[in-house]
Amino acid sequence: VLLMESGGGVAQTGGSLRLSCTASGDIFDIKGMAWHREAVDKERELVAVIRSNGATSYLESVKGRFTISRDIAGNTVTLQMRSLKPEDTAVYYCNADILAFGTTESDYWGQGTQVTVSS
Repeated sequence: VLLMESGGGVAQTGGSLRLSCTASGDIFDIKGMAWHREAVDKERELVAVIRSNGATSYLESVKGRFTISRDIAGNTVTLQMRSLKPEDTAVYYCNADILAFGTTESDYWGQGTQVTVSS
């Protein structure tokens, strides 16, 4: 199973960016998908999660600005980020809870994508 991320980059304060992550491989079922971020000298934190029933949860500091969604097939998760702030600067990681054929592993991570917000 692979998680391939795209998007990210540089935005000005108040701007927008969109991150996408697609899961591929011998997938039986995808339960939850999420985005985490890790800023320099800070611990990785959960930004947003979308569960298999469509329920979503957000880090308090991004509520109302970020939106997580999944496509109909359920293999792609998107994080739409608006009203960006310099404190949103971090490496963003896609994470998914996946049941795959031939393995008991279920926790998968993308390679990370840099988001930089300039003031």
